[in-house]
Amino acid sequence: MSSRFDASLAAFSRAVPGGDAEELTWLLFRQEEVISLGQALRHLSRKAIRHRVASGRWRQVHRAVFVAHNGPIGPAQLRWIAVLAGGPGAMLGGLTAAQAGGLRGFSGLVIHLLLPAARRRDLPQGVLAHRTTHLPERDILAAGQPRRTTPARSIVDAAQWARTDAEARAIVAAGFQQRVVYEEDLREVIDRMPRLRRRKLILAVATDAAGGAHSLAELDFLSLVRRAGLPEPTRQKIRYDANGRRRYLDAYFEEWKVHVEIDGGQHLDPRAAWADMRRQNDLWIEGDRILRFPSWAVRAHPAEVIAQLRTALRRAGWPG
Repeated sequence: MSSRFDASLAAFSRAVPGGDAEELTWLLFRQEEVISLGQALRHLSRKAIRHRVASGRWRQVHRAVFVAHNGPIGPAQLRWIAVLAGGPGAMLGGLTAAQAGGLRGFSGLVIHLLLPAARRRDLPQGVLAHRTTHLPERDILAAGQPRRTTPARSIVDAAQWARTDAEARAIVAAGFQQRVVYEEDLREVIDRMPRLRRRKLILAVATDAAGGAHSLAELDFLSLVRRAGLPEPTRQKIRYDANGRRRYLDAYFEEWKVHVEIDGGQHLDPRAAWADMRRQNDLWIEGDRILRFPSWAVRAHPAEVIAQLRTALRRAGWPG
């Protein structure tokens, strides 16, 4: 990062003599080489701006937004373009803000922008505007650029703006699994949004995820168990293997020592599979009954999953 800054500073110092060079360079560096017309006019004349565009050193990417290079435009720059095009009060929201805060595993083809309710702006292609009358200061991230909502508000908005209930559930579950958000913060946001779309769904997933069922497959399994009238398992229970290492069990029916593991895609890796087998062997030695289901089977063959689990519980002493 230091070498990039030094190179940018040297280039702009040659182009714009005086103190403005360093100030403009720092602004461009902080904003991923994206700048609004208003910002540029604080340091350059309109003639100088037109010259940079005409010579190909700058590129006009929106009505009043420029990129100070002619190379590829990446995700971080697209976010800055959206916020600057949105004007004062605009900020990243929903899935885009959550991704800027570290959420992984979702495609970011659309930039979600949160605007004041009365704001009407011509926005770049690929930017989806959401308008709100409810955005207290506590929902705006104090640090971090460009401006965006806090992780809890971002996850809540992403879930209510999701295309489907399944996508909303996946976003909330991933937020907990990846430690982007915590239950107390999420509930505090939800309590302040009486008209929140998918309120019950978001609360239900948050409750289960905070209880230990982090992955979507684990949440699906938990829903199956409840619908089938089976006892509620403990999620992510801590156990220690033969070497004293801490292990987490996906679902554990403690009274009957029946342990269920939901295998995702990582279990296709031979090293991960062997690690799981060693853990399973340790649990067998302690006397647990272990059932394993691939995540796709939980969704595609729920009746078979429940039938096997019910049989295991009954044979372990569950009265049924």
